[in-house]
Amino acid sequence: MLSETDQSVALLPASRVLVIGAGLIGTSIALALTAGGHQVHLRDRTSSHGLVAASLGAGTVDEPDEVDLVVVAVPPAATAAVVVQALEQFLDATVTDVASVKAPILADVRDCGADQRRYVGSHPMAGSHRSGPLTARADLFVDRTWVVAAGPQADPASVAQVEAVARLCGSRVEIMDPVEHDLAVAEVSHVPQIVSSLMAANLVDVDPAHLQLAGQGVRDVTRVAASDPGMWTQIIMANRSAIRSRLVRLRGQLDEVVDHLDRPAAVTGLMTQGVHGTKLLPGKHGRTPLDYVDVVVEIPDSPGALARLFADVGRAGVNVEDLSIDHDVRREVGYISIAVEQTKAAALGQAMVDAGWSLRL
Repeated sequence: MLSETDQSVALLPASRVLVIGAGLIGTSIALALTAGGHQVHLRDRTSSHGLVAASLGAGTVDEPDEVDLVVVAVPPAATAAVVVQALEQFLDATVTDVASVKAPILADVRDCGADQRRYVGSHPMAGSHRSGPLTARADLFVDRTWVVAAGPQADPASVAQVEAVARLCGSRVEIMDPVEHDLAVAEVSHVPQIVSSLMAANLVDVDPAHLQLAGQGVRDVTRVAASDPGMWTQIIMANRSAIRSRLVRLRGQLDEVVDHLDRPAAVTGLMTQGVHGTKLLPGKHGRTPLDYVDVVVEIPDSPGALARLFADVGRAGVNVEDLSIDHDVRREVGYISIAVEQTKAAALGQAMVDAGWSLRL
């Protein structure tokens, strides 16, 4: 890890940065770097994307002669080629990419004979199923994990540069081996994406009348299935080895469920194991989800209702840890889940009732 002094030296205020790819991730990085005082240049194969990003204050579309750092934020299938091209064009620059798979890109850089010392793979663990520069935000990476997965030949100074960029964007830096990174994202991102897409695909032939019964559970499970299929195909192809081993394991578990559906104890065992899995996921500030409780309040779909609810929550003097909204498909109401510390849940619930709100138990 870098000390504060090392971080300030790694990326000077006057550093020149080229961001290749003016989509959500690239433009968000460019916005953060520009706000941090860096001279940012934007390049995108779709010229209008670069112009839009520039109009948002993310930098300029002027082509630089020299840069100190290149950030490659293009689709996974094109990443390795663009990284190699950047290494060959800017002979003194560090080059990083933000693709969600790392080991295959490092292997391609090595096989092409490009300078591995100046290449440092990285992966900011933030994003959205939305795309394009108009969805970008300078604070997209604040308090999110940014993995730096450098190869064994990487120059420590280049690694320090990429770490400094991540910290400037507000991220927490995690150092990982590229192969370990790819296994980790297969487990916590890529396989869940496939499962979500499978669940959503199973809705295609469901009776529309049955879909009217859908609640927040199926929406939660299928939310990421709305992501770009083309992009995810590239990600899955690049990481298929790690993904395949997890899917084989999952297939075995599904077979067990099918074979033991007539055994209540087996079903209970699966449900119990699932509960245990949810407890293992870190929550806000690294705390476990069990540290928080949801107080669910019914809210009318009318102007001013949300502002009034927030004002009443504020008067209750309880710190809100998280929020989510579910909409009733038949009534003009919604349900706001307010996550608070366990010890504060009863007090917040009573305060909401006293203020005239209805709770959903």
